Amino acid sequence: MPITCSKLIFATAATLPLSVSGFAAPAADPLDAVMAQMDQMSATFKGLTADIRKVAHTTSINVDDTQSGTITVKRFKPGDTRLRIDLTVPGKQVIAVGNGKGVIFTPQNNEATVADFGKSRGLVDQLMLLGFGSNSRELKSAYTVTMGGPDTVNGQKATRLLLVPKDVEVLKQIRQCEMWISEKGLTLQQKFNEPGGDYVLSTYTKINLNPVIADKDVKLDLPKGVKETKLK
Repeated sequence: MPITCSKLIFATAATLPLSVSGFAAPAADPLDAVMAQMDQMSATFKGLTADIRKVAHTTSINVDDTQSGTITVKRFKPGDTRLRIDLTVPGKQVIAVGNGKGVIFTPQNNEATVADFGKSRGLVDQLMLLGFGSNSRELKSAYTVTMGGPDTVNGQKATRLLLVPKDVEVLKQIRQCEMWISEKGLTLQQKFNEPGGDYVLSTYTKINLNPVIADKDVKLDLPKGVKETKLK
């Protein structure tokens, strides 16, 4: 399947775990309780590391493309969050996103797909609001958020949130997002549903909040001689 700017966005932004420090005392509205914890966490969020398993489903041929590895996220300052994903199964692949650009590097072929998101940066920014210390005001301004009800992920109890993008251009790419939040307030799973029925489902384990992360840990320096394909 050829890589397009849209596919590059999904390969990166669909791996954005929402980090919440934990549920507070029960509130009259369960959604308000989750949002209140997001606001508390937003002021202290610096980054995270986790294991990731990503399933990209193509409805037309009923095929799942499954990859797994690790993700590292660092917030340099408000509005400047960068991430690096190191996939190891079934093959090695490195994805880096930051400063309005995205790169997918495949070491075995020494090939890289590079994109300046440009006009698509708004889509990336909207998706980034789904994690990395965003607050309830930012999230509600970009999405219509509702409760999806209780659920279970890998044997753990979770609450599922449903998010519909308000931006018309974003809605053309993603019709709905789903997030599964654990009783401890961590996102266990996240799903991006595309209009045509395709989706990307990301599951997170071994989440470590606010570790010490060096700048180089979220940076991707391409080797000499790499074959670059730039997306328009």
